[in-house]
Amino acid sequence: MMIQLIECPRDAMQGWPHPIATDVKVAYLNQLLQVGFHTLDCGSFVSPKAIPQMADTPQVLAQLNMQHTNTNLLVIVANERGALDACAFEHITYIGFPFSVSPTFQQRNTNSTIEESWERVQRIQALCTQHGKTLVVYLSMAFGNPYGDAYDESVLQYWTAKMTAIGIHIISLADTVGVATPEQISTALQALIPAFPQASIGVHLHSTALHWERKLMAAYAAGCQRYDGALKGIGGCPMAQNDLVGNMATENLLSFFKTHTSLTVNEDALQIALGMAGRVFT
Repeated sequence: MMIQLIECPRDAMQGWPHPIATDVKVAYLNQLLQVGFHTLDCGSFVSPKAIPQMADTPQVLAQLNMQHTNTNLLVIVANERGALDACAFEHITYIGFPFSVSPTFQQRNTNSTIEESWERVQRIQALCTQHGKTLVVYLSMAFGNPYGDAYDESVLQYWTAKMTAIGIHIISLADTVGVATPEQISTALQALIPAFPQASIGVHLHSTALHWERKLMAAYAAGCQRYDGALKGIGGCPMAQNDLVGNMATENLLSFFKTHTSLTVNEDALQIALGMAGRVFT
């Protein structure tokens, strides 16, 4: 099984309570580019009022050293304006859009209804096609939500079908607040992966330290090949709720995949990055 590991420092940074200097971000991201991840989720083009920590994404991107790395860059956008800004950067490969199956979270996260967001997705997909970028859609709150919004996992089938019908072939199921059970993860992936062979169905899991391994095993056993993580398990969506549930720790993912697959990274570069993470997030 060919595993794609996506490192998400953007997810870790966006909700961090203290400002992180641009030069610190640049140094950290440049180190992560040497580790050997498939993709680096490195920034976002969103309202600086909503996510002030990401306001310097254009300045950060301009200083990244892409000469000695095979890692792809991904940024998050919330509307067409952000997508158009992202398209101006040649070395960005992927543009991600958070599409929530929870109406409450879609409004909180992108200030739009689900219907309005679907219109945005279609326009962003057209921009990506025009500019040679690949759109990644995150189905946020994919396993339930904390707001009491109605949830049924058939909604994942419905929206995956809609997305793939317009040529979007990377769909990531986002457990935005860490509510997914291993059984839910297994059931959802076992339904989606064979039903949409033209698509790469990934997982963006959030988890406490106690439950990560069972969640990860459920995804792996179901045939999932695309996984998001963040060093030291730092992360969480500040737009979702007050208490953030961190990302799945990349070092745990790597430990798991070394046992079960042939995935390898630059261990020396990884150890330096881990040390830097300890200083960036203090």
